[in-house]
Amino acid sequence: MNTHSKAKLTALSRAEMIRRIVDLHQPVAEVAAGFGLSERCAYKWLARFRAEGLAGLHNRSSRPQCSPRTTHPLRVARVLALRRRKLPAFQIARLAKLSKAAVSRLLRRHAVRLRVLQPPPPVRRYERAHPGELIHFDIKKLARIEWIGHRITGNRQKDHVPGAGWEFLHIAIDDHSRLAFAQLLPDESARSAIAFLHAALAFFHKHGIQAQRLYSDNGSCYRAHAMRDAVLALGLKHRFTKPYTPKTNGKAERFIQTSLREWAYAHAYSHSDQRAARLALFLHNYNWHRPHHALKLKAPVSRLRLHMNNLLSLHT
Repeated sequence: MNTHSKAKLTALSRAEMIRRIVDLHQPVAEVAAGFGLSERCAYKWLARFRAEGLAGLHNRSSRPQCSPRTTHPLRVARVLALRRRKLPAFQIARLAKLSKAAVSRLLRRHAVRLRVLQPPPPVRRYERAHPGELIHFDIKKLARIEWIGHRITGNRQKDHVPGAGWEFLHIAIDDHSRLAFAQLLPDESARSAIAFLHAALAFFHKHGIQAQRLYSDNGSCYRAHAMRDAVLALGLKHRFTKPYTPKTNGKAERFIQTSLREWAYAHAYSHSDQRAARLALFLHNYNWHRPHHALKLKAPVSRLRLHMNNLLSLHT
């Protein structure tokens, strides 16, 4: 048990006090005064030591030995059984003949909230049959770097740089092959998103992938009229995720987490330019060499239908 913050004695100091009284035969009143205690308190600990030994010098629980007003275990079991039927607390109180406060206290103690009783929705994994059928798009906001931050130094006091600003990692990943493309752009406006769209389509076309559909969240840049017109002009279809459901765009979210761990926060960058310079190397390693669990530990490029000559010309 934790010792009170203002307690004059701990178990160790109590043992020292008993040692002086029992082994050194010092007067109880003198020892008590030396420890800043009353003589009565010293005799109390001496009596506990003689009855229980050193174990008696530890604090005892303040919980009463008998609580006659405690809810009967059968009533507690009835409350929990009714809760598992997903009844609200006020209805449980009426059926169990308890106050609403007592029912709420029991539900909190046993952690049987309604959301806990709801089974999680089944995981629906999907994958398009061919490259280019669906390209996932997303954006990750990154703080600009002016010097090494707290993730490396551990010092948050020197981490904030007024006016450093932000840069935005625009990413695109093919649903079937997991081939990924990314660019660091100064903002997340519709103009930047459209420019990245053209760059991404050119990248995928270079690797033999003809995009058919885009998939993104409901960000303002993706919902902009300019983006809609650009997608229509390219002859593509644009689908959006369900609001507040990022797991439906899970491949893009997973790639962002991987890029943060293996690129953005993998090195002690002293400036944003150093981080930007390593992006191309990370993408090359991700697409050509890094094993992917969803691809049976093969790299994304293994799913591209490219001839050996094309592979050799692209792998530079």
